Amino acid sequence: MQYLTNSPEETEAVAAALAARLSPGTVLALRGDLGAGKTAFVRGLARGLGAQSRVTSPTFSIVQEYPEGRIPLFHFDLYRLQGADDLFDIGWEDYLARGGICAVEWSERLAERMEPDFIVVAICRGADDTQRIIQITGGVDADENTGD
Repeated sequence: MQYLTNSPEETEAVAAALAARLSPGTVLALRGDLGAGKTAFVRGLARGLGAQSRVTSPTFSIVQEYPEGRIPLFHFDLYRLQGADDLFDIGWEDYLARGGICAVEWSERLAERMEPDFIVVAICRGADDTQRIIQITGGVDADENTGD
């Protein structure tokens, strides 16, 4: 599925619509350059899941938890991890076992250690500074519309 958005709010709306179709244990591999809109996408996921907390980038904490929604949301930022073993040092398997949604920024850094059945959300800049192209592949029925 591919979506074209023209603002962070539109990016969040695509993610909120997707969140309604996710089930416990889903892993979203978020890919995109710095400033592409990965955290905005997670804000939309949180809203779509019913989380009320303010969503911030987990760059320094590695993971932020938003447990109050329909399904808990665990927001990871793997940018600062040095290797695949670091993923397990932060309790990756424990988060998976908790049955929440794991949204993982910079997932490509440790792709060899992540499960093969995750959903890839690739976000890139479009024709101008506010436009984003969002490509969602794997794990979601491509015939369903998430309401872009």
